[in-house]
Amino acid sequence: MKMQQILSLVRRAVQDYNMIEDGDRVAVGISGGKDSLTLLAALRAMQRFYPKKYELEAITVSLGFEGMDFSPVREFCDKIGVHYTIVETDIGQIIFDERKEKNPCALCAKMRKGALNSKVDELGCNKIALGHNRDDVIETFLMALLYEGRIHCFSPYTYLSRRKIASIRPLIYVPERDVKGFAKREGLPVVKNKCRADGNTSREEIKNMVKKLGKRYDHFEDRTFNAIKRSYIEGWRTDESGLSQ
Repeated sequence: MKMQQILSLVRRAVQDYNMIEDGDRVAVGISGGKDSLTLLAALRAMQRFYPKKYELEAITVSLGFEGMDFSPVREFCDKIGVHYTIVETDIGQIIFDERKEKNPCALCAKMRKGALNSKVDELGCNKIALGHNRDDVIETFLMALLYEGRIHCFSPYTYLSRRKIASIRPLIYVPERDVKGFAKREGLPVVKNKCRADGNTSREEIKNMVKKLGKRYDHFEDRTFNAIKRSYIEGWRTDESGLSQ
């Protein structure tokens, strides 16, 4: 997928859910994966023409895993003119070596979010952009249904009143296959995830299930995503003026 196509979907999501306003300082959470790097590239490109002016910061919370080198990401950020910060942590050691968590993902996400929010505050940003794509939306919805017995999904726009920070997800209209194609086409400096749980999680199980359903039922992903948009899950419905309800 070309940048123009990515930008079209990102801009539509930003407008549909009023994700960016004039004067925003947006911190992009960079894991080193294809999604967050695609998001950073798109938001940087969109700065050139989007009518509402905003600033960008890029932040990586390093979990301390050996073999994860973020220097190519730093070079990429320097190339496109975005300030880049790496937050060094021992989260990986705490979860796997000290606590020996059997289901590490939830605690890891909580600790990573705390470290990210603290750096966002320090840098004076008022919004955090996260790289969840359309497939992530569908998978999260199905995980809540199958594992928790509830109709739920993260919101495109969430305001954290305690911290006075909003989290936004501008990639929600972009299918994962298109993110992969864009990252490959643009030669984005993807950093391989060295987490011990990578590829062996409940999300990976659901991801494989979605692939099978997509092959068996025509337009499964499109219909599921559109059902989420039409549902009464908090933050997903939009009125005719494009404002989220």
